[in-house]
Amino acid sequence: MVANIADLFEHAADQFPQRLAVACEDSEVTFGQLEERANRLAHHLAGCGVGRGNHVGIYARNSIHYIEALIAAYKCRAVPINVNYRYVENELRYLFRDADLVALVHDRRYADRVAAVLPDVPGLANVVVIDDGSDADFGRYGGVGYEDALAAASPERDFGPRSPDDIYMLYTGGTTGYPKGVIWRHEDVWRVLGGGIDFLTGIPVEDEWAQSKRGIEIGGLVRLCLAPLMHGNAQWAALASLFAGDTVILVPKFDPDEIWRTVERRKVNVMVLIGDAMARPLIETFHKGGYDASSVGFISSSAALFSPIVKGQYCETFPNVMVTDAIGSSETGFMGISLVSADDEPTEGGPRVMAGPQTTVIDEYGKVAAPGVVGRLARGGYVPIGYYKDPQKTADLLIEVDGVRYSMPGDFARIEEDGTITLLGRGNTCVNTGGEKVFPEEVEGALKSHPDVFDAIVVGVPDELLGQRVGALVQPREGAAPGREVLESHVRGQLAGYKVPRSIWIVERITRTPSGKADYRWANRYAEEHAAEAA
Repeated sequence: MVANIADLFEHAADQFPQRLAVACEDSEVTFGQLEERANRLAHHLAGCGVGRGNHVGIYARNSIHYIEALIAAYKCRAVPINVNYRYVENELRYLFRDADLVALVHDRRYADRVAAVLPDVPGLANVVVIDDGSDADFGRYGGVGYEDALAAASPERDFGPRSPDDIYMLYTGGTTGYPKGVIWRHEDVWRVLGGGIDFLTGIPVEDEWAQSKRGIEIGGLVRLCLAPLMHGNAQWAALASLFAGDTVILVPKFDPDEIWRTVERRKVNVMVLIGDAMARPLIETFHKGGYDASSVGFISSSAALFSPIVKGQYCETFPNVMVTDAIGSSETGFMGISLVSADDEPTEGGPRVMAGPQTTVIDEYGKVAAPGVVGRLARGGYVPIGYYKDPQKTADLLIEVDGVRYSMPGDFARIEEDGTITLLGRGNTCVNTGGEKVFPEEVEGALKSHPDVFDAIVVGVPDELLGQRVGALVQPREGAAPGREVLESHVRGQLAGYKVPRSIWIVERITRTPSGKADYRWANRYAEEHAAEAA
């Protein structure tokens, strides 16, 4: 069994050549067309000397071209590298160098940034440019038009054999520091993110054809991926869907009204999103717009959990839809899930999920934690190889406990008596106030439950007496103006006094990453620059 990403796609392409594979706005391709176009791009890259283990950057917004570039790179055994389209020149220069790119596929709108950075990345010699309607000049650095590259290349699938040991890499978002490349074997990452294992039982699927066989039985679902494909959430939602013969629907940007129109038009069955940053504006736009979402049967969030207030909104609005929260990361894959219900009771300390079969908590002594003990969330079984070019971070990530190898990226959690896991937040964002640990997600959830608050981020603020105090940046709802004292009182009614924000900034808009995750670098910088303005 090869268990290679390219092979998994090809099984579905052979099974369903006429079935709709991907649609984005008015553009769409069948599995057969996607297969042919990906073959052409793979041959173009191979003709430029790109082969096994070479790194190909994809610097683009969501489009069918992005999916084609992913699959094309895997077909010629190269490694596609996700590039954040919001990066400026310094960040691009860092990533292109750190990732050792030899080729790049990018939207034409980014040509000026690419031109500025390329002289500092001598190994990056081959550039393919996607036409996006802009007119930036890419001829100055020898870029080749995307459609020209495909037209001149072979459509045949005549590549050599591949391996489950081929490399998959995903650069993390870098919300608290520089992004890091997480390295996986194809088989391992397929098992933990791509449907190669039953998420609830931990039992591997029968073989690498199991997903395409399921596509015959079910008939193909329509899945809407809302996050940017540069993020693991959307990337694996899309790949796993293609492996199963499902149709992937993409949106080029996050526009709630357009998303609900897309749900209506494409008869979407499954919506895949990331936490409150996407879920909250979506649900409130739905109420204003009166859209038809009767085709939707599943709404799934991963990478960031719903707050209790947003869970309630979805359960009330979609009582017959299965709403799920899943946890995981670039370094672990799937780790646990919760089914959102209207009967859910608030849990003390933070959100709670059912642990995956190989998920546990490791205590401060390097042992599996007993119930009630706070430790770090970890996953055994299929784990990554480590971080690209960073042996120290790799050693910190991958640990061995009682002969079992675990990936432990740094999230704090607690195992409860019933086997569920309470999530407490990232260790690098935890606020230590007078020796007490405060996890931002818990305070953020309390703030967002106030009717005048739309979004919030919590950070640690330097304090001479306590070391740190809790600070919060709050984005009010349009037309609302909640006072600091009101917000303090509201949080105090839900959480212990030491968790109540002592510094509060009312901001016009909370800055988040394109995937919807909290941008703690921005929040800490804002708090530092506006220290005098906080209560």
